[in-house]
Amino acid sequence: MSKLYERPKSILPTASSYCPGCLHATATKIIAEAIDELKVREKAVYVLPVGCSTQGLVSWDLDIIGSAHGRAPAVATGIKRCRPDCLVFCYQGDGDLASIGLAEILSCANRGENITVIFANNSIFGMTGGQMAPTTLLGQKATTAVDGRNLLGTGYPLKMCELIKELDAPRFVTRCTLRTPAGIKQAKAAIIKGFKNQLENKGFSFIELLTNCPTTWHCDPVKSLEFMEKQTEKYFECKTFVDKEERFGE
Repeated sequence: MSKLYERPKSILPTASSYCPGCLHATATKIIAEAIDELKVREKAVYVLPVGCSTQGLVSWDLDIIGSAHGRAPAVATGIKRCRPDCLVFCYQGDGDLASIGLAEILSCANRGENITVIFANNSIFGMTGGQMAPTTLLGQKATTAVDGRNLLGTGYPLKMCELIKELDAPRFVTRCTLRTPAGIKQAKAAIIKGFKNQLENKGFSFIELLTNCPTTWHCDPVKSLEFMEKQTEKYFECKTFVDKEERFGE
């Protein structure tokens, strides 16, 4: 079999448990590829959040530690401070990170903790039934916003990269899309950079991945990609916001 199609060693030999067409599966693969290419699987620790990202428990062949809803950055901080030799990362959805865990992610970023946070933004609470998330777009429907998100009632969608870039400590803050092959390639490169920053003790890295949710968006996978192109990526600009070469504190 060609190397192009080999299963990454950091992924378990099991069928994907994500819904058909969900880009969480793509994110799972490129994170595993990044870990394999950096040859850090034996010292990688994934902090399990709450949400669809919990599927990492049956997807990755890595050390995994569970956390309470939204608290993954706090747990990751404790692990990294106790075991600085480990590669510690979080992979969190928008409900977990930007709603329940907003204080944890901002505090962690502000302290410049030497961890890597990967943020999957699909603009909805996917696992719990399609409720409106902090990143739900204006006019986008959800089970708790049946007529679409209303500006006067719930305000604008949160832009996490734009919030975190205003802090002094983060070394790397970027947003990529998983909608296209080019976007996936850029996302993988960003994940590798975020991991390398940690291995070189540079400090906090934040990589946002724009994803989809065909199930709770109530559309087929192709339509979900069209929505990302016409709506999601228009509001959430894909670019690098912060890229500092020096270590935090120097």
